Amino acid sequence: MPVRSGRHRIGIGKVYGGMYILGYFFLALAKVLDVVLVLYMWVIIARAVLSWVNPDPYNPIVRFITSVTEPVMYRVRRVLPVSFGGLDFSPILVILAIIFCRTFVVNSLLRLSQSMF
Repeated sequence: MPVRSGRHRIGIGKVYGGMYILGYFFLALAKVLDVVLVLYMWVIIARAVLSWVNPDPYNPIVRFITSVTEPVMYRVRRVLPVSFGGLDFSPILVILAIIFCRTFVVNSLLRLSQSMF
């Protein structure tokens, strides 16, 4: 006979007894993904600011920012020619994509995790 403990039912062989673990997994995944996306958005912003000045290309911080952002920026530039009059709009498109992912994917994962409790 299952024993009731608060909101969760504890029972041997019950499938729904461990669903809260999967809910916590999705909750943690949503939070980590949100933090990674926010940090990447700030790196993209730093890259855009660095493009306005002439930084030392051998500086380790500049090299890190370039190496982290260039694969995504290159793909955006290859798919959409987003340079008009010397202005590169690919950082804006990448930031909009990050905002979309934060709004859609992270919130969907949070709702999914909440439905499992």
